[in-house]
Amino acid sequence: MGTDATHERVEAGRAAFVVHSLHERRETLATVESLTGGALASTIVEIAGVSGVYRGGLVVYATELKSELAGVPEDLLRERGPVDPDVAAALAEGGRRRCGAHWGLATTGVAGPEPQDGKPVGLVYVAAAGPGGTTVRRLDLDGGRDRIRGAAVIEALRLLTERIQAANGGPDAADPTATGLVDAADPAGAGRR
Repeated sequence: MGTDATHERVEAGRAAFVVHSLHERRETLATVESLTGGALASTIVEIAGVSGVYRGGLVVYATELKSELAGVPEDLLRERGPVDPDVAAALAEGGRRRCGAHWGLATTGVAGPEPQDGKPVGLVYVAAAGPGGTTVRRLDLDGGRDRIRGAAVIEALRLLTERIQAANGGPDAADPTATGLVDAADPAGAGRR
């Protein structure tokens, strides 16, 4: 099976785990995307039963929209630029708040082909904001634009999966890789530097 098909299977498995877990918990989700431009939301809404979980999302590709629509502080964007861990956290928190969801999931980064504001191609931040606070993860990804964007979707879903598992009782909670929902040979891991 090719890399693209494997990526799609992993994305779908993680998205299914997130949707079904949030449905069981009677919780909702919102997304805020820059780097992934709607791919994260698209992956999530492919799952049957998502309408009871997914509140909606924002695609805030332009820097000023990160502030205007997602509520990221303008001074933070001015000082650090859009590719920053605190910006990722503010995106997730802003999406959660603006969409009235229990959880917010966000992506921001540089897909290339050129560096942006001194940040290298492949630098990505994903963030998950939820009832227990906000977690941000830095990713250093290799490959072209499509590979970086696809890996960012997988890693955002992985982060939210981990947060849901922790909320469900910690490391002994159901692991989607153990149930066959996600291929344990996750190609996003291969894309890390």
